[in-house]
Amino acid sequence: MQRLSRRSVSAILRNGGARYRNATAPISSVNPFKESAGEGDSKLRWYSVLTDGKCNANGSINPFSLRNGPSLGTRYESTAVASDASYLPAEKYEYQAEVSRLMDLIVNSLYSNKEVFLRELISNASDALDKLRFLSVTDAELLKDAVDLDIHIQTDKDNGIITITDSGIGMTRQDLVDCLGTIAQSGTAKFLKALKESKDAGTDSNLIGQFGVGFYSAFLVSDRVVVSTKSPKSDKQYVWEGEANSSSYTIREETDPEKLIPRGTRLTLYLKVCRTVEVDEDPVDAKKDEQDDKAEKKKKTKTVVERYWDWELTNETQPIWLRNPKEVATEEYNEFYKKTFNEYLEPLASSHFTTEGEVEFRSILYVPSIAPTNKDDIVNPKTKNIRLYVKRVFISDDFDGELFPRYLSFVKGVVDSNDLPLNVSREILQESRIVRIMRKRLVRKAFDMILGISMSENRDDYEKFWENFGKYVKLGCIEDRENHKRLAPLLRFFSSQSEEEMISLDEYVENMTPDQKEIYYIAADSVTSARNTPFLEKLLEKNLEVLYLVDPIDEVAIQNLKSYKEKNFVDISKEDLDVGDKNEEKEKEMKQEFGQTCDWIKKRLGDKVASVQISSRLSSSPCVLVSGRFGWSSNMERLMKAQTVGDTSSLEFMRSRRVFEINPDHPIINTLNAACKSSPNDEEALRAVDLLYDTALMSSGFTPESPAQLGGKIYEMMGMALSGKWGASPAEFQQPVTPSYIPETMEAEVVESIAETGTQK
Repeated sequence: MQRLSRRSVSAILRNGGARYRNATAPISSVNPFKESAGEGDSKLRWYSVLTDGKCNANGSINPFSLRNGPSLGTRYESTAVASDASYLPAEKYEYQAEVSRLMDLIVNSLYSNKEVFLRELISNASDALDKLRFLSVTDAELLKDAVDLDIHIQTDKDNGIITITDSGIGMTRQDLVDCLGTIAQSGTAKFLKALKESKDAGTDSNLIGQFGVGFYSAFLVSDRVVVSTKSPKSDKQYVWEGEANSSSYTIREETDPEKLIPRGTRLTLYLKVCRTVEVDEDPVDAKKDEQDDKAEKKKKTKTVVERYWDWELTNETQPIWLRNPKEVATEEYNEFYKKTFNEYLEPLASSHFTTEGEVEFRSILYVPSIAPTNKDDIVNPKTKNIRLYVKRVFISDDFDGELFPRYLSFVKGVVDSNDLPLNVSREILQESRIVRIMRKRLVRKAFDMILGISMSENRDDYEKFWENFGKYVKLGCIEDRENHKRLAPLLRFFSSQSEEEMISLDEYVENMTPDQKEIYYIAADSVTSARNTPFLEKLLEKNLEVLYLVDPIDEVAIQNLKSYKEKNFVDISKEDLDVGDKNEEKEKEMKQEFGQTCDWIKKRLGDKVASVQISSRLSSSPCVLVSGRFGWSSNMERLMKAQTVGDTSSLEFMRSRRVFEINPDHPIINTLNAACKSSPNDEEALRAVDLLYDTALMSSGFTPESPAQLGGKIYEMMGMALSGKWGASPAEFQQPVTPSYIPETMEAEVVESIAETGTQK
């Protein structure tokens, strides 16, 4: 291989390798990879996998022998060879006025990733093959020069050249002017229009539109682009040549027999080279370079130059999503998942399906084993978990909720559609009816896959899923009302009858008592807090199961569901709780007995509570503070306070809906009832009401307005209760002391009971 001197390398960097660009291997109709050697050069030997290393009778290799294309060619060793071919004068054309602005837009704005140029150019080559295949149905003569339809990608790393050759329909001279000199005037666009206007042919939207726009993406990476094309409708081959930042291009006829192709198009991209600043060379180095150049020239006349090419079929195997699911093993699905998404653990589940009808696409979806390490993913729908293909051409994996809602953003997979255009844009994804239908079907398949995990014989599988992705499902209950029936069976909660193992709503419904009409729940910050709440007392006595909502998102999710299997969700911390044991006569008696006491307590508490009522949910606690039917629960109030941008005005409004419920069977309430009737203005009785409220505030899950003041009240009560208890004599300790607010007319046994619980001064 020819060795370049330091001065030569500098020249290449300055000039973009222009001096060495003739080293590219042209494709000819006889021998597509043969170059004419000089008189002093030896014959070239070729090694190829195009036809299992075999050549035709004339020594040439068929450039279109691979039926499944594209194939990738890589040159391992090469030499620069001069060409003496004479060319006909090229005609110069000016770009359409909009093209220059378009090229600037493409290079600087339209494409965020420059490597998209290869996708666009291969898509155009595929389009040319599809168009030829369609036209050959009625005109078989179009395939006479070369039957095989394929695409070759040839790279010359040393000189920075990429060549893409297809055996498609090719272009005439006029096609070059119309397609590559103007915008939206491609042969494909005209072809589609002709199909739509034809009553006999019907329509076919599986071809790439806007060839011109896709072609100009080549200038993202190229200084110069050469298009050599031969149409079966023309007996001449033409060469289009254009440069970046130029307002014109040239078209000439190809006269070099070594560069002729049977049919199709060959795009040669001369890649941009990084410009560097040349430094002054040391005289000793310069002299050494000259000696090296002379030695190289002398050596070149004596060396046999060999060139080695290897062609690798890049799509030899069919994409896994195009195969029959019955023929794909689980290990193959798992291996594809690991390689595609750079995972090291096997997925929890996978789903391979094809949808047909008004929209057709193929897809493989996966549920990962673990949640993303980035916790922001649950609120950020823009992930790279879904890879969109159109006609097996990768389009993008950068979506913003178009294919999946954000609560299913953890699902990974590939989607291959034949209905979307290859030049799909963000606007198309957002507005396309096809995309909306695809989204609905993908979401349903994702639910079926997750439901399959929940129904697995191995219960640990779904526990693992819920631990990692339970919050996503709950978020779906909030954001996606259309799929509530699919989301609800996936939910899991702890309960008063299952504190160690989560249960589903189906299991809760199965465990309901015959006369139970509603699903009860309590929201708290932990299972321990939920277990010790006073709201549970009467329900536990009646053997009614209560769901424990211990995750911050649980309560909002349940409130959005509202019901499950015609059973309404009921918060046991809200007012007007009905546990199915209402006794109207008893309630009437209690209201008559304690009605005055309720009004007395309400007057003392003022705006702290909306009302004071007789409770039917308590059995051992003296009182409880419940939320209004449409107010916040204690758990919700706690969460709203924690919000950095919480609205204090709404917080005050919702807090005013608290209802103070008292237990008429508790001794403390009976004592206060007596105090209300005999001494309603007694300071100690009123202070007892205040302390009772503050205690109920904490036991019900609310936060005291003044923790220090509450602590002072408790200390005072403790001091009164413990005063002289261990220092006094037994007789003195047992002597009852009656508080000042206890009436003298009270019965003896009641006085003794109060004395025992009273304080000594």
